[in-house]
Amino acid sequence: MKKDTRPWIRKAEADFKAASLILREDLNDAVCFHCQQCIEKYLKAMLVELGLPVPKTHDLGRLRALLVPIYPAMKRYRRGMLFLTTFAVETRYPGESATKRDAAATMRWTESIRLEVRTRLGLKTAS
Repeated sequence: MKKDTRPWIRKAEADFKAASLILREDLNDAVCFHCQQCIEKYLKAMLVELGLPVPKTHDLGRLRALLVPIYPAMKRYRRGMLFLTTFAVETRYPGESATKRDAAATMRWTESIRLEVRTRLGLKTAS
């Protein structure tokens, strides 16, 4: 694994751990945000590992589209990534809030996509 990939993975794992811990506290907006951030950073880690440019975007669909030609299996996560992208900005400010159901769904998508990415990167899948 490239040296420049590791910081992305550390940050992604920190977001995953934060989401997992605060899920128990019913802080739905924060859970959803950290799930989105986890996957964003994992996708960017994949781009770094491939030697591709990393766009400054929170749009997981856009990042996914860059990876699909190399990893066609990423196609199956389209719906999840579109869903997670909605929590990058909107729920961070007054007016929109995530529900408990949203938080549970974001965790499920995050766990699934995280497992796929960690496998592709040759990382241990359990943590």
